[in-house]
Amino acid sequence: MNRENKRASFEKGYYKTHACNESFECKLCGRLVVPEGASSEHRNHCPYCLSSLHVDIEPGDREADCGGIMEPISVWVRKNGEWAIIHRCRRCGALSSNRVAADDNPMKLMSIAMKPIANPPFPIERIKELNDILEGEEV
Repeated sequence: MNRENKRASFEKGYYKTHACNESFECKLCGRLVVPEGASSEHRNHCPYCLSSLHVDIEPGDREADCGGIMEPISVWVRKNGEWAIIHRCRRCGALSSNRVAADDNPMKLMSIAMKPIANPPFPIERIKELNDILEGEEV
């Protein structure tokens, strides 16, 4: 069932209150994604490449007409210690946050988390010099 038919067959907000138990093929990596293993009733991204589709404006509403690929660009830690993935739509640039699922690829999650450390916005060789400047010392 394609996204348009699925939207037409359920009332507005259906996925906010009902489990999303359908398997789907990831539009980016092509792997089959099954609901089992996510430890959630709302599977909303691929556990292999962590990408998603831009189908919601608000979580579960299926109101977005964009349909672009949501790529994982960062991770953050919620107040309760739970990790979440920040996605950005390749088509329209919209940002969203999705809880990490139990079966998400840990190496992919860590590579996203470590990206700013591995590729800082300044030459790492100059970190002492930059620190001295910030502390007001002569270089």
